[in-house]
Amino acid sequence: MTDQTRTESTGSLFSDAIKQISTLVRGEVDLARAEVDQNLRRAAAALGMLVAAVVIALTALNVLSAAVVSGLTEAGLDAGWAALILGVVLGVIAAILVSKGTSDLKLSSLAPTRTAENIKRDTRTLTGGKDHV
Repeated sequence: MTDQTRTESTGSLFSDAIKQISTLVRGEVDLARAEVDQNLRRAAAALGMLVAAVVIALTALNVLSAAVVSGLTEAGLDAGWAALILGVVLGVIAAILVSKGTSDLKLSSLAPTRTAENIKRDTRTLTGGKDHV
């Protein structure tokens, strides 16, 4: 084998390796984009839950409050105490819905974790199994 052939072979191998790495990186970027898109759709659903919680809480406060307070008053409870009890119950329900919605919106749940694991795996493969990440 001549020096010219070796140089061409080495150049060809290097070019192939660069193409493979480029393809791998493009694939990982596409995967990250798809995963972030999926996570953002989930976040949009969580925002929908928060909006629904607000609408339900306001509707409940406006429509049912008067009826329940009236019923409790007729049962012998002072109107002020009846309103306070009802406000606390509805507040607890709204707090539960807000808690669920905000926990679904945490940034850790939006991060592309599968892509990060794939990149770590690819890096280990490229470095011969050593953990540099």
